Amino acid sequence: MKCPFCGCLDSKVIDSRPTEDGERIRRRRECISCGKRFTTFEIVEITPIMVKKKDGAIQSFNRDKLLNGMIKSCEKRPVSIQALEKAVDNIEYRILNSLKSEISSVDLGEMVMDELKKLDEVAYVRFASVYRQFSDVNTFFDELNKLLNKKNG
Repeated sequence: MKCPFCGCLDSKVIDSRPTEDGERIRRRRECISCGKRFTTFEIVEITPIMVKKKDGAIQSFNRDKLLNGMIKSCEKRPVSIQALEKAVDNIEYRILNSLKSEISSVDLGEMVMDELKKLDEVAYVRFASVYRQFSDVNTFFDELNKLLNKKNG
């Protein structure tokens, strides 16, 4: 950290504590060269997640939009809002840990289906029917058969 008094690049941390809001770390430093003290703040830098849509458009990841879509799939099903929020947390965590700043809407949809499949199979099929744009009853039955085969096999 560069000393604001003499410009030296070497300093030592003499005190470190979180701010009241817990969002930053306050560090008290002492310059190795001139001995003067100064304060710095450290914050977490989060790279925004961008979603690339099927038509090529790019938009910001919207956690609320994702959660609302999952809530619609789980309507009148025994799935708690806490479980859905945890599922969205899992998805967001997976995206952030991929170290990619952009995810395709296709990959995002697959992640949603993975999470819904763990929570409620009916909600999973509801979401899949809209997401995969089932064109007829046969496509719907094919998806159900895949689900049943995995369960029985």
